[in-house]
Amino acid sequence: MPKHAASGPTRNLRPVRTRASAVKVATVEPFQSRAEEVYRQVKQDIADFRLVPGDRFTEHELCARLDVSRTPVRQALFRLQQDGLVEVMFRSGWRVLPFDFDKFDQLYDLRMVLETAAVQRLCLQEMTASSPELQMLRERWLVPVTERNSDPAEVAAWDEAFHETLVRAAGNAELARVHHEVTERIRIIRRLDFLQQVRIDATYDEHAKILRAILARKADRADLLLRSHIQTSQSEVRKITLHQVYLAQQVAPAA
Repeated sequence: MPKHAASGPTRNLRPVRTRASAVKVATVEPFQSRAEEVYRQVKQDIADFRLVPGDRFTEHELCARLDVSRTPVRQALFRLQQDGLVEVMFRSGWRVLPFDFDKFDQLYDLRMVLETAAVQRLCLQEMTASSPELQMLRERWLVPVTERNSDPAEVAAWDEAFHETLVRAAGNAELARVHHEVTERIRIIRRLDFLQQVRIDATYDEHAKILRAILARKADRADLLLRSHIQTSQSEVRKITLHQVYLAQQVAPAA
């Protein structure tokens, strides 16, 4: 009887990775990494006011300064354009846009809704006081004044972690996901709230009060404290941002 190939379904077959496909993967990943690096660097330049609203630059200038090709630079700039930080100028490069405070106000409003909803849920949970996540926050924020961190960058990161941990501890993954996206979008101005020691001290004091109210499951008090905390920070970063832009524009001609 002649041998025939099996007619049943083929199992456990894996696609053969040819040399060409391996080369493609190897080249795509570094390209994506370079585009991400350019995106983060230009965004940081804007956040640190090395690039201020109204500044113009070309893709060629960025390529030369960051020592990368034009393709990752262009991809990074299109992402920054979607973020509302830069705009392309017809035949004249790119321009840094003014900070869109209306957009940031809307994001802070959304943040307020998400965080107060999370706090309400936390205060209804019987096991809130024993939550490992909240215990971690107690160890970081309920400390003597002499043990407080005074590094602006670290406190800014800890502040984000405080609020994200509260939302995550509420137990709603989608709530936490949306809140994280909002956090990413407001970071560029929010971090400015920790440039002065008085604001760092206020953050410690306010976080401690919010946390104690949550641990005591006093929902109304926690809600009030959280709203006041977010509104104060929102107001402060607006003032600081405008002041920093003004200072950067004053020194720019002398550079």
